[in-house]
Amino acid sequence: MTVKQLIVSFVSLIGVAILALFLATGWYIVDESEQAALITFGKVDETITEPGLKFKMPWPIQRVEILSRGTYNLQVGYKEEDGEVVEFTREAKMITGDENILFADLAVQWRITDPEQYLYSSVDAREVLYNATSSALRTVIGSTTIDDVLTDKRPEVEAQVFENLIELLEIYQIGISIQDVKLQDVELPTEEVRRAFIEVTDAREERLTKINEATRYRNQQMNEVEGEKDAIISRAEGTRAERIERARGDVARFDALYNEYVVNPDVTRQRLVLETLENVLPDTEIYIMDSNSDTVSYLPIRPLERGQSSAEGGSN
Repeated sequence: MTVKQLIVSFVSLIGVAILALFLATGWYIVDESEQAALITFGKVDETITEPGLKFKMPWPIQRVEILSRGTYNLQVGYKEEDGEVVEFTREAKMITGDENILFADLAVQWRITDPEQYLYSSVDAREVLYNATSSALRTVIGSTTIDDVLTDKRPEVEAQVFENLIELLEIYQIGISIQDVKLQDVELPTEEVRRAFIEVTDAREERLTKINEATRYRNQQMNEVEGEKDAIISRAEGTRAERIERARGDVARFDALYNEYVVNPDVTRQRLVLETLENVLPDTEIYIMDSNSDTVSYLPIRPLERGQSSAEGGSN
């Protein structure tokens, strides 16, 4: 075999090797739930989020790290089997702000938001996240009383841990974002202490129940009083309107009497006197006397009217 043939064979072998290497490492697939970091000589050149078949330079020039875009769950302070806590770990034991010991565990939901930082900003981003979460939890528990942690202040504790953890991750820059933080179990170290705090919790719940019942009763009474108040105001407004209309009618009658009085004062005066007597003494017989204090011959009028009525009745 000649030298030329050796060279051609060697070049052909290299070409076949390059082709085989390209066919083996020159392509990759990104799923809809994934993201990829395209790495050229150890440096991330591009982050791919669009799903589908992608091509690249063969290894060792370029390589790809496929990362999930889903949500991960990190457990701090406990081990879980079949969705239940089976064991507290060393990280769960901590001291509260009022120098009490308790066991607290935490679940953290997180996602990868920056593949480059996640891959190269630390040796193990998950370990950094675990330590940061443990530190944030201990910081909050260490400044909170045991009473608050075990009763109605747990949401505030979770919110504070969430804020502290976000601040730490902004410092560490490991390409992770926190979605949610949830306290799983908070327990006391001895049975006697647990019983005492259960009694305290029951007393607090009873207190809240009594407060709610009192508030409900107060609201009911307030509604009834408001309704009664509205009814009284409505009746008062109706009485007011009635009296205003009555006063207007009295004014109209007075104006009419005044007009008649202006036309014929004597007749109007006498009629007013007689009407007033009828109103004051409705069942009294009225006699009209002359100037000599003698009864007018054709009076009294009412006996004459009764006599006429009796005569008409007898004729029928």
